[in-house]
Amino acid sequence: MFKTNVTIEWGDCDEAGIVFYPNYFYWFDCAFQRLLRAHGLSQREIRKRFGAVTPIVQAHSNFRAAARYDDVLDIEVTVRGESERRFRVDYHLVCGDKVIATGHEVRAWAKVGDDGSLKGAPVDPAFLSILGATAHVP
Repeated sequence: MFKTNVTIEWGDCDEAGIVFYPNYFYWFDCAFQRLLRAHGLSQREIRKRFGAVTPIVQAHSNFRAAARYDDVLDIEVTVRGESERRFRVDYHLVCGDKVIATGHEVRAWAKVGDDGSLKGAPVDPAFLSILGATAHVP
């Protein structure tokens, strides 16, 4: 499990000072990018080392409570194999003792061809291992 946090800024909120919901999906992606960097990876490094990219093919969130300006959201991130060609990134956001939101992304593993084309491929087990992810069990 990886942990990070974000402080809610005024620009993240609507007129009532409550977080505008699309920001959660942005924070999910930011948390995933921080997880990669914490393990010596980035999207560029994944492309260089594995010849692949990790596009999001599904995103979901359950909003449990309102988060407001100046709140600090603690974000827990876990990764696991979803299928042969996809992996899942789960998010758990809390503020103090209150669960604010949970969600997930399903990301595909796509190899990049010499011409820049993308083709789905099995997720590289070394990538999952670097992230401490549990593998998919068929």
